[in-house]
Amino acid sequence: MHSLKRFIPASFVVLWATGFIGARYAMPWAEPFTFLAARFVIAALLLAGLMLVLGSKRATRAEALHATVAGILIHGIYLGAVFWAIHRGMPAGLSALIVGLQPLITAVLAGRFLGEAILPRHWAGLAVGLVGVIIVLWPKLGALGGGVTPETLTASLVSVLGMSAGTIWQKRYASGGDLVAATMWQYIGGGSLMILASLALETHTVIINGELIFAMAWLVLVLSIGAIFLLMVMIRDGEMSKVASLFYLVPAVTAVIAWALFGERLSLVQIVGMAIATLGVGLATARPAKT
Repeated sequence: MHSLKRFIPASFVVLWATGFIGARYAMPWAEPFTFLAARFVIAALLLAGLMLVLGSKRATRAEALHATVAGILIHGIYLGAVFWAIHRGMPAGLSALIVGLQPLITAVLAGRFLGEAILPRHWAGLAVGLVGVIIVLWPKLGALGGGVTPETLTASLVSVLGMSAGTIWQKRYASGGDLVAATMWQYIGGGSLMILASLALETHTVIINGELIFAMAWLVLVLSIGAIFLLMVMIRDGEMSKVASLFYLVPAVTAVIAWALFGERLSLVQIVGMAIATLGVGLATARPAKT
């Protein structure tokens, strides 16, 4: 089991990076909050069924409450704000660049609320990783268009804070108990917020077709269950600043997937940025040498 855990970080990065596939296929056919509400409800129901099959231990009232709060922050606020900003015209590249601040914010919060010691080597790695992300995304920032408004910029920043606060909350208050039960309660929290946002702000227009069904299946099974389980394991077992640094690799992997599947251009500058981001993650996650 210990040897398999070595593959969790790489597996998480690849799965998380595929999230753009579902978003790319889904957004023309459904409004963001309505789509996310359906996604989270389906994920919660699947996890409830999985609990019955596995005979998982039920969460206590405190565990359920903390997992629900983490879910509101990680799934509701983070994904809701990102999808809303992109739906309102925010370029995906600029949104990803703003979200790229998340590892640095998480490291600051981890030092403040979890008492984690962030060494100069780790700060250097986080800074180098951010530079790599900027280089990878730079070609996508050329045409910003009219979608860059105070509202969409605020939503993107709120999404970063939601993800950072959610992972810290998960680490501090919700890392114990059964993983399946905790994740189910996360989606109950995120889904409740998205249902309220959908009822208040959207028309609930949905066009059912093959692309939307594929996007929903992919995002529920691969992202909401597969990738999130891996993230929860890493949060439970690792230091938050190191776990957060893995998000620096997501834009690079996403660019490679977009090149392979959709023929998007992959320049030499972006490849250099990928190498720099990887170096940054290596510095941020490096362990001190044993004496």
